[in-house]
Amino acid sequence: MTKTVFITGTSSGLGKLTAIRFAQLGWNVAATMRTPEKETELSAYENIRIFKLDVTDVGQVRSAVEQAIAAFGKIDVVVNNAGMGTYGPLELAQEGDIDWQFAVNTRGPINVIRRFLPHFRANDGGMFINISSFMGITTAVPLGSLYNMSKFALEGLTEGLYYELKPFNIELRLIEQGGSAGNKFKESIVWNRDAQIRDYDEMIGKLEQVMNKAGDSGQLDDPQTIVDAIVAQATGESTRFRTVVGAAGNGLMALRNAMPIEDYLEKMAESYR
Repeated sequence: MTKTVFITGTSSGLGKLTAIRFAQLGWNVAATMRTPEKETELSAYENIRIFKLDVTDVGQVRSAVEQAIAAFGKIDVVVNNAGMGTYGPLELAQEGDIDWQFAVNTRGPINVIRRFLPHFRANDGGMFINISSFMGITTAVPLGSLYNMSKFALEGLTEGLYYELKPFNIELRLIEQGGSAGNKFKESIVWNRDAQIRDYDEMIGKLEQVMNKAGDSGQLDDPQTIVDAIVAQATGESTRFRTVVGAAGNGLMALRNAMPIEDYLEKMAESYR
């Protein structure tokens, strides 16, 4: 039987590329996004159905999951891809941005997972692939405390769920990706700033330079390598619980594992002084 994948955050970037790749492989795809009325590319594929979904809205999650199951009968794999990034000093963060960072990157996957669990249990199995970041397993970027927090939480959630879902043949996977070309990550960043507090300006400027350099110099990873990792998990080609994708993430992980945490933190801090 044809398998079906449910993917969040497919309006652009990694989510859209993942939806297209699964469709090309012959899978049915339930592609979700906040503004499906604007989508034209995915709708051209006969085996892709588009559903409206804001992962922070529990009612929309319930509706999208029910509609996808009704459309395809069975969902085999869920890819929790929707995410956003808040950067800058914690002191300068707006209250709403703090809550939104957690709501999208952590509570969003929780909402989706909880809604799919009855379906997976009834079908004696399924798989959740949670798209994390190398910043979820290493303190990679200064001024990324809120984003780090959300991804560390997603990592802990996924590890904890492993034990309670294993008896039901429900599998869990983590993809720790870095920045990828064409993912419009920089354009969607929420920056914590305050015109009245200038003490952090130099550090913020340095981080912006690093991000701009990575984007302009081709240092970002090919997003297809991340798509390949997702597909490998869904098809069973890979059974790794945690997969770090890309040169940046693997390089930082190697550096992190090569020295005590105190030395690693200081080395990273020096890069942004």
